[in-house]
Amino acid sequence: MIHLPSLPHLSKRNYILLGGSVLLAASLALAATIGLTRSDPVTLPNETAIHVTLNQTVASDQNRPGDHFEATISEPVVVADKTVIPKGAPVEGLVVDAHHSGRLIGRARLQLALETVTVNDKSYDIRTTAPTRIGGKHKKRNLALIGGGAGGGALIGAIAAGGKGVLIGGPIGAGAGTAAAFITGKKDVRLPPETPLTFTLAEPVTINAKG
Repeated sequence: MIHLPSLPHLSKRNYILLGGSVLLAASLALAATIGLTRSDPVTLPNETAIHVTLNQTVASDQNRPGDHFEATISEPVVVADKTVIPKGAPVEGLVVDAHHSGRLIGRARLQLALETVTVNDKSYDIRTTAPTRIGGKHKKRNLALIGGGAGGGALIGAIAAGGKGVLIGGPIGAGAGTAAAFITGKKDVRLPPETPLTFTLAEPVTINAKG
């Protein structure tokens, strides 16, 4: 027959102390868990910078005002050592203005703004400034193409028909140069995926930040 060692006799005071220790440990563990999952509202002031990268291409010749696009927070937004918007948070934006480039005149425009950001599975409406991107100028390039075409036409005309050919060849060359400018002159604004963009809040927004 096996005899088990008897447990030491504990006084009522010892039982109370042991029970208190267990309760204290459980309370500390619960407090730590609550601290990790608790959300505190934090207000981001206006002019707070929001850095994102595009998830898709946005272009002045493809998108129209009212189109939506998706992006991702590229730098965490931190206030008083607390991360309010973490890196990687999804963002949805709006194409405010989009105007494609003309072939001979008219510069492209593309204006974007952010509408929502999702933090801890909750979506928050945000209003940001909408910086406008302008396409490159093509006037000088078009003039060079048109002028070059006119000069070439005049030279060819002069060789072919003497002085009279200059009058004929010049307009023909100018027409050819204009055609070349028409074909190649567009300069649209195109933002491919992973393009970094920076917006600033136009109004304060309150977000529940964990921890």
